[in-house]
Amino acid sequence: MANISIPLPRIGLSIRKCSTKRPCFTSSASTLRISCSGCIVGAAGLDGSENKVGLFNFNGIKGVVCGILAACTVASAALPVTAAGQRLPPLSTEPNRCERAFIGNTIGQANGVYDKPLDLRLCDFTNEKTNLKGKSLSAALMSDAKFDGADMSEVVMSKAYAVGGSFKGVDFSNAVLDRVNFGKADLQGAVFKNTVLSGSTFDEAKLEDAVFEDTIIGYVDLQKLCTNKTIGDEWRTELGCR
Repeated sequence: MANISIPLPRIGLSIRKCSTKRPCFTSSASTLRISCSGCIVGAAGLDGSENKVGLFNFNGIKGVVCGILAACTVASAALPVTAAGQRLPPLSTEPNRCERAFIGNTIGQANGVYDKPLDLRLCDFTNEKTNLKGKSLSAALMSDAKFDGADMSEVVMSKAYAVGGSFKGVDFSNAVLDRVNFGKADLQGAVFKNTVLSGSTFDEAKLEDAVFEDTIIGYVDLQKLCTNKTIGDEWRTELGCR
């Protein structure tokens, strides 16, 4: 059963499951509650006495509201995964979805445009040294995937979602990691040499022993990156963290 509550200034209206032996309305000071099980609406004054307007049949309104509730229920079922405030689609059932990383987004652009969603969640690319280099992985879903030890130099990962991914020891040299969400990712020992990090976030990411050599990053983004205390002292100095 779905319910919706609407605040009212003076009249309280409520609907609940009823029958010929059970009243179909109760008094309320300021709330209209509609239960999508069907009945009529009763009105009661603020003092609990029956309003002079009596009982009204609000089946039309009830139908509209219940329709909205049903639509919301269907929408939430279709997109069940929500992470860090971002709603994600269900995990792809494509048999070779992980191998698609070796092709990349064929029309991937810096703004995250792609011809087909690239779902790499839970995939394992540990020590992949050849097939990821230089690929366009714009807007790829990479959460909880493993790329440990992989060569991802020159990749384009604009607007990729890598929350919770494992990138230990990954070579990101000359890569474009623009607006990537690395929240809670494991980036220990990752190499960001001459890497574009504009707009990327590293909330709660592990950055011990990560290398930031000639990194390209804006001032505001740098200040956010510097709040991550796992960055080594040497590279904090190199980055200009205070």
